[in-house]
Amino acid sequence: MKITIAIDSFKGSMTSMEAGEAAKKGMKRVFPDAEIIVRPLADGGEGTVEALALGCGGMIRRIRVTGPLGTPVVCEYGIIKETKTAIIEMAGAAGITLVDTGDRNPLHTTTYGVGEVIKDAVLQGCHTLLIGIGGSATNDGGIGMLQALGYGCLDSKGQQVCFGAEGLKDLVCITDENVLPQLEECTFRIACDVTNPLCGEQGCSAVYGPQKGATEEMIVRMDHWLERYADIAKGAYEKADPNYPGAGAAGGMGFAFMTFFHAVLEPGIEIVLRETHLKDYVKDADLVVTGEGCLDGQTVMGKAPVGVAGIAKEFHKPVIAFSGCAGKDAVVCNQKGIDAFFPILRTVVSLEEAMKKENAVSNMADTVEQAARLIRVFYLRQ
Repeated sequence: MKITIAIDSFKGSMTSMEAGEAAKKGMKRVFPDAEIIVRPLADGGEGTVEALALGCGGMIRRIRVTGPLGTPVVCEYGIIKETKTAIIEMAGAAGITLVDTGDRNPLHTTTYGVGEVIKDAVLQGCHTLLIGIGGSATNDGGIGMLQALGYGCLDSKGQQVCFGAEGLKDLVCITDENVLPQLEECTFRIACDVTNPLCGEQGCSAVYGPQKGATEEMIVRMDHWLERYADIAKGAYEKADPNYPGAGAAGGMGFAFMTFFHAVLEPGIEIVLRETHLKDYVKDADLVVTGEGCLDGQTVMGKAPVGVAGIAKEFHKPVIAFSGCAGKDAVVCNQKGIDAFFPILRTVVSLEEAMKKENAVSNMADTVEQAARLIRVFYLRQ
């Protein structure tokens, strides 16, 4: 019997590989002679660096960069030397989890550190950059990133504007004579799962600004500044399109990548599945196991487990999923290729207890074991 396991991370509890190995342990209790392969999984958000670096034989590099509040943070990113590829999560340098709730203010948070990570990767010889842009704390249109890479985001005095969305207020021109020259040889593949434009009612300020600490007054001001920024960019860069689906992703980072670099926006799960060659491990499997921390109606909207199920169904493979919890609307997952799903929580405990790694690992192994026992009943009848 061949089993392929690809489970997304249980955020704050188990990494993708930890969840997968726990599931393998449960399966082995029932099918000790089975060939079980565990593959890393992510959807472009948290855990993507680890999933792609491990899945593609890469390494993890740690560097100190400018965090969203302008203070240093240590950011991890992946390098696959064989293909000269870097895997970067924007959240590692400018993520909302790096900012305490009381300190969240998109007028001041910057993407400068993201540019520093990109610069380091390029100087390490990377020509392809896979970048997940979820979970940002910023709304600066990516100008901080541009500044770190040598662009001049200048005010009326010819000086670099300040960090944060507030810098857009004083922006009058963008120059590129000092841009890192190696960028011209680089291709950017941006994991982006939203279709918001840069400005307007569905733009980044209005839709995502509040979770980053923006007040109604800030939202109006930032939206106006971003509109001006887009006009300035359009004057010099023909690719500038503030209405392009995804331009408003990560506080305007989608717009910056599309305008200033050789970039394409792609669904995060498609990048991960393609780069880890999951299809090669699924096509000969007898059973495919997937899952994530919470299965619900949002899972079918481009999340990792449904991506795995889609591949499995190309080859007519059965798919079961395991999750920390399951919402009432999780039944829609059954319509998207997940034949059955099982929450792993086994007793009534606090969320804190449930998310402790040792408890989650044990619950995963024990629940998978019971599901495997049921599978064995029917498998042995064949």
